Amino acid sequence: MNSTGNIFRLTTYGESHGAAVGGVIDGMPAGIEVDMDFIQAELNRRRPGQSRLVTARKEADEVELLSGLFEGRTTGCPIGFIVRNTNQHSNDYDNMRQLYRPSHADYTYTQKYGIRDHRGGGRSSARETISRCVGGALAKLALRQLGITVEAYTQQVGHIMLPGTYQDYDLEERERNAVRCPDPATADTMAQLITQVKGEGDTIGGVIACVIKGCPVGLGSPAFGKLHAALGAAMLSINAVKGFEYGQGFAGVTQRGSEQNDIFVPETSSEDTICSHSRKGITTQTNRSGGIQGGISNGQDIYFRVAFKPVATLLMEQPTVTLDGQPTTLTARGRHDACVLPRAVPVVEAMAAMVILDHYLMNKTVHL
Repeated sequence: MNSTGNIFRLTTYGESHGAAVGGVIDGMPAGIEVDMDFIQAELNRRRPGQSRLVTARKEADEVELLSGLFEGRTTGCPIGFIVRNTNQHSNDYDNMRQLYRPSHADYTYTQKYGIRDHRGGGRSSARETISRCVGGALAKLALRQLGITVEAYTQQVGHIMLPGTYQDYDLEERERNAVRCPDPATADTMAQLITQVKGEGDTIGGVIACVIKGCPVGLGSPAFGKLHAALGAAMLSINAVKGFEYGQGFAGVTQRGSEQNDIFVPETSSEDTICSHSRKGITTQTNRSGGIQGGISNGQDIYFRVAFKPVATLLMEQPTVTLDGQPTTLTARGRHDACVLPRAVPVVEAMAAMVILDHYLMNKTVHL
């Protein structure tokens, strides 16, 4: 499966050390003004080499749109795009050709396909997420016209957690530091931890939080088409993701139903209610459901958290086995992230934006 989505559909191609990565987007609504500076800025948020905290690989990650545009607007036809790889150091991976890297896709790819690209993981490399960011940027441009925004940020690195919720911070602050945390003091502490771990040749994980504002009531379907299931599947398709929760998530299991329920009330201007895009003047006093009930958006903010494991490539010696099962050791070379979270923030946003636009377009087919 190299494609995602139903009506708004992205198909990606390319490997980490191939000539290029790219994709084809089908189902993009016609008439959307395409802001190339915005699309490139989204790629710049993901690209390597942007700070001392991330991999030093130097790639411009410049995107070229090949089709589907006329006079700066989308035509409704497929949008093809390409981002060329220019700074591969494939020789850094020569010592990995005959062995399996711990916790990578090397073993599973070999068992499934009988062949693998040992250079940077090939198709399993996080470089594939470039294509997702292009698709997400175009989805954001369409959602912008609907008043829907998608914002993610680093909430936790290792044991360091940002207190409170997204409502306690100005999320624009996240772009003013390398960690992409909206609180400068917490961001500094996170950066110190990442720097320490990087100096030890180790890696560390964390949590990215995301909020979708302005989403209308009615996106998603009962049973197997639930909106939160689609968001979960999108997030779990991102490299290094190990967990997904929305609303109160696992924290809510210690409470009673009487503490968890979101009580319906008449919509007023009172600060005691949560602003919504509700119908017939109905809203809720709280939003513990995370903006989704019965698998369908209820007009409240949709918020969720995504857990990322520590990057599997360590710049220290690890035991492993060769392709024929003989014990050996591996010391990785090359340029790698000690913590993936700063560069994963735009990827989380991109996947969420594509899911929301896709479900918005599907919802347009429900009513005559």
